[in-house]
Amino acid sequence: MSKDDEDPELAIIKARKMKQMKEKAALNEKIKEGETKTNMTKIDDKEIVLKYLYDRGDEVLRLAEAQYPAQTEIIIKRIADLIKSREIDSLISGGELLAIFRSVGLRIRVDTNIRIEDHGKFISFGEKLKEGI
Repeated sequence: MSKDDEDPELAIIKARKMKQMKEKAALNEKIKEGETKTNMTKIDDKEIVLKYLYDRGDEVLRLAEAQYPAQTEIIIKRIADLIKSREIDSLISGGELLAIFRSVGLRIRVDTNIRIEDHGKFISFGEKLKEGI
């Protein structure tokens, strides 16, 4: 059987299937493109915020991402929007960033060490208390 001898109904079915496959491929391509744009926006927002952080701000942001990833993403986007619109024009310290997270109810756990200088060297507060006993 040659191509010309093909059943007309079969040709219509093949054409319909081919159209569906092309539409599905186009949709998949759009979805992949959208995911790439979303990821690029997340990265760009984070980079913008990181440029405005100082004094352990990057550490607070890293801890927040580890402890509350979804909420931190939203907060980063909002801070980046405020920076872009020039409502925030000064640098943000680690303490201020921590206060932002706490004001929305996220308790970020930050490791804190108290060190005391004793005879030219720094020792932890716990060690100093043990020496005094």
